[in-house]
Order: sequence, then structure tokens, then C-alpha cells
Amino acid sequence: MTTRFDAPIDAVVFDVGKVLVRWERHLPYVNHFADPAQLDWFMDTVIPLEWHAEHDAGRPAAELIAERSALFPEYAPLIADWFGRFNETIPGLVPGSPELVEALHARGVPLYAITNFGADTWAGFRPHFPLADWFLDVVVSGVERLAKPDPAIYALAASRFGHAPQRMLFIDDSEANVRAARESGWHAHHFIDAAGLEAELKARALI
Repeated sequence: MTTRFDAPIDAVVFDVGKVLVRWERHLPYVNHFADPAQLDWFMDTVIPLEWHAEHDAGRPAAELIAERSALFPEYAPLIADWFGRFNETIPGLVPGSPELVEALHARGVPLYAITNFGADTWAGFRPHFPLADWFLDVVVSGVERLAKPDPAIYALAASRFGHAPQRMLFIDDSEANVRAARESGWHAHHFIDAAGLEAELKARALI
């Protein structure tokens, strides 16, 4: 059964990673570890998500590399590679999502994005991401030194985008980020796949 949505939406706001582009953070290192268990250990212990999240929140890459290399000196070259080869972690677009962005744009729906992304890694990736040309504005956590799910980033985005939170639909793969958006007054869709998002966009008469 398709849910009916009666609240009008003036703008749609996308997350980037795992909504528009795939993110497979182990890819730069697959050729360094013959044992998959060792690769998993390296990703979980040496360069864990929590460490990368500090970069998303605005900490400089050089500072993070130095700190982690001091803890794991035998892996210092691989730690440095994390930022230098970051684009390799993004092997392509999420199937079906670009078509939804294009369909919304074709209908004249204003499009925006809020992404947890380091300032320098975003600068290196953005030229390879032409889909972002459809967005009127992108709030990048590393630039603003605010990261989802901090309510402050949603307040900043609403101010920048010029639409009331209750008139925007936010799309993110993280339940925590979706919950924070809703608590900030936004409509929000927990992204699982493009088919589920397409169903909601159609139910809201956005496409």
C-alpha cells in the first residue's frame, strides 16, 4: 500500500554518500592485504569510521594522519594514503538515484544537498561529480565544521537554502541523520534504495 503525503514540499535535499554515490572505504587497500580479516582489522582499528568522521567535522587531514601514524607507525604510509586516494573509495553512482535527481530537476523542484564530507576531500571529488551541478547549494560538513546529525547543520542548511524545514524533504541513508532532521522540523526519507525513494517522491507528487 502506498502512503499518502499531504504536506506540500517546496524543495528536496539529498545526502551524497550511499544515496547518490557508492562509498566502499576499503577499496584503496584491497591490494595491500592478502588476508581479508587483516584488511577488516586495519579498517576497523587503524582508520576507523570514528577517525574519518573527525575529518568530516572539520579536523585537518594532516593533523589526523600525524596522530594516527604515531599510534600505528608501521602503517603510516597506508594511513597517509587514506586522504590522497580518497576518490578510490567512491566507485560510482548509486543505481537509480541519478535518474530521480534528473526527474526532480525536470519538474522544476529546487534541489540541495547536505553531506558529511571533508573540506579537502570534497574539493578533490567535486570535479568528478557532475550530478551536483543540479544542486542550487551544497552544505559540506568539513567546510562548515558541523556534521550530521548535529541539529546546527540542519539550521544552517535551512537558512542557506531559504526554505522552511517543514517544506523540505531530506533524504539520507543514516537513521540517526533522518531522525535528527525530523526533530528539526524537516520531512525526511530513510534511504534504502532508489525504488523506495521513487515511491515516496511519486506519493508526494514530486515526480
